[in-house]
Amino acid sequence: MTGNLTLALRTASSGLMTNQAALDSIASNISNVNTEGYSRKIANIQQRVVNGIGAGVELASVTRNVDEGLLKTLRGELSTLNSYSSQTSYFQRLQDTFGTLQDNSSISHILADFQSAIEQLTVSPEKTLEQREVVYQGEQIADKLNYMSGTIQDLRLQADNEIALVAAEMQLLVDNISTLNDSIVKGSVISRDLTSLEDQRDQSVTRLSELIDIKYFIRGDGDMIVFSGTGHTLIDADSHDITFNAASYISASVTEAEGDLSGIYVGTVADSNDIGPGLRSGRLQGLLELRDTILPNMQSQLDELSATLRDTVNAVHNAGVPFPGLTAMNGSRIFLDTSDVANVQAQTITLDATSGVDDVAIVLFDSDGNQSAATTLDTIMTSGMYGTGTQTTHGAWSIAEVAATVEDWLQENGAASATVALDSEGKMAIELSSLTLSLAFRDQVSSTDGSTRADAEIGFDADGDGTIDETVSGFSNFFGFNDFFEDTARDNIHESALISSTFVASASEIRFVDGTSTLPLDPGGSGDVTLSIAAGDTLSDIATNINDNISNVFAAVIPDGTGFRLRISHATGEELSLTEVSGTFLTDIDMHVSEAALAETLSVRSDIQTLPSLVTRGAVQWDATLGAAGEYVISTGDNTAISELATAMATAASFDSAGGIGAFNRTFVEQSGAIISLNSSLALDNEIQVEYKETLTVSLNKKINDASGVNLDEELSNLIIFEQAYSASARIMSVIQNMLDALQSIIR
Repeated sequence: MTGNLTLALRTASSGLMTNQAALDSIASNISNVNTEGYSRKIANIQQRVVNGIGAGVELASVTRNVDEGLLKTLRGELSTLNSYSSQTSYFQRLQDTFGTLQDNSSISHILADFQSAIEQLTVSPEKTLEQREVVYQGEQIADKLNYMSGTIQDLRLQADNEIALVAAEMQLLVDNISTLNDSIVKGSVISRDLTSLEDQRDQSVTRLSELIDIKYFIRGDGDMIVFSGTGHTLIDADSHDITFNAASYISASVTEAEGDLSGIYVGTVADSNDIGPGLRSGRLQGLLELRDTILPNMQSQLDELSATLRDTVNAVHNAGVPFPGLTAMNGSRIFLDTSDVANVQAQTITLDATSGVDDVAIVLFDSDGNQSAATTLDTIMTSGMYGTGTQTTHGAWSIAEVAATVEDWLQENGAASATVALDSEGKMAIELSSLTLSLAFRDQVSSTDGSTRADAEIGFDADGDGTIDETVSGFSNFFGFNDFFEDTARDNIHESALISSTFVASASEIRFVDGTSTLPLDPGGSGDVTLSIAAGDTLSDIATNINDNISNVFAAVIPDGTGFRLRISHATGEELSLTEVSGTFLTDIDMHVSEAALAETLSVRSDIQTLPSLVTRGAVQWDATLGAAGEYVISTGDNTAISELATAMATAASFDSAGGIGAFNRTFVEQSGAIISLNSSLALDNEIQVEYKETLTVSLNKKINDASGVNLDEELSNLIIFEQAYSASARIMSVIQNMLDALQSIIR
């Protein structure tokens, strides 16, 4: 009998303890009803059996009511949501910067104002107010482009700094998950209640999924293995180090593709461990997309607009002249090597290589715009009276020979102190040093005085091998003697047009020249530096070939919009020339001096800002009634050149593909409008995606909470049940205790 009472006492005690544990779970559920990330705890009770005999009840386990499949879906959607939401504030600032087509401060509106100011100047070319308005509106364009470009680069730097914060948070999360893994694995061995630890781990995993797209699975012992969406292991037995170095400065020419910006490395710092390129979602992916794709595309759009505007305006501005000419001309083209006036291994120009008839009138004017002296370039180059002596008609002429010849003629014809030479940057500079004379160039169809005004064809041999590498319309335009817009860009970076990913090269050989002993201007000589390109080479093959074989030169393939650009830059910043020895590779990809960062530095020429009367309005005209057989003349009321500029601004220009905008013929106002519209569309799409994903995640969260959240009504119902069971077990124990006391009294 005693044995049976003892068994009954133990059975009742097990009921008491088990129901107490169940009540503990209910208490925990009720107290954490508003705790974020808490999942409902369920006390699982089972019958205790000893030697085949029922021995009461026991707590089998405490589990969580969590739908793992639904949770994985939520984490995937949270990752996508954060990819979009990470970009929202950036798009809002870009919208403020770019404006809308209706905004008076938008680049489209400012370009329209510039065009209007030019048209007003055509009516009254001699009016100071109209001249000043053209300069003012030109400055407004440059300032707006500078500001837009600066904002884009500021946002890229901000995104880079945010990437550093995300990487640091990722490190904390993976370390925390790894620590919780250890505790869960150890606890599972001794059958501890692990639900609270699992809740904490779930919260960290969910937050990690917001930062980066992840994959994970849980081993039988409770250990969780976590991978990035790119397949890199973040946690396995232990956490891996995450390395990222934030940039201190970013400009338009700074790119991730060129290695200028840090990757996000898991484990050893190596390209293979960079998780950035393959990310599909998460805050980190959104920020990387901003820094390396969206914002650079916008910059590329602005640079293409700036380059086309600069080249179009400068070409017309160089073809004309302000009244009564210029006393100083500072060219913008940079030359590598001009010391060899004898035209041996020197950069040269050829006047009208196609037909051999174009010429350039060189005219000195007095203060009234009347001719003081005149000649043509071909005339003085072939006369034998100037420079080093007689040159071949129409060239090729070394740059130094052209400078020396023009200088001698100016000094002989009234400008005794005139200088024509290359400055320290390699740019041609002309100084008349005269108080009474001004200079102007006039392109014309022949050497005959007063022949029809038309741009002369200038063929440029950039490497001195006797082959023309570039053809430019206009003598003054070639040198950049009378530019309206200027910039600080150098010729040390070259890039291709936008190229398809499927592009393959034809067999070619290209020459690299920087004018130093490393890449000398020595075609065919012992120092000549060339590179062979095999038929079928991709852009990546060519970039690797250049990096492996050409000293002081770096090449990279840069993504841009829907295509790629091959960018070749000088490692030490020297001026660089790329020419074709054979084949057509450079021509095929339209290799040119890079326009990257042009929008950052575009400005109206500084002396024009100071003196708006230097704006080109007229052109050098021929008056057959003057002198014995006619003379050149400049008139203060001549609007020839400014009218041509008005026409150019109103006419569709040819824009290359850039930043996701295809190649089109558009006016400048239309092109700027296309840029604004595209980026407004991107901002709207981001807003729509964020709204949609937020709605979806809210819905998923509700479903998860319905399944794993605490329902107070249900908990109160369970509370009554377990409370009664607890009381019943306690009552049984009390009765058995009384029976044992009675039994003990009988025995005594």
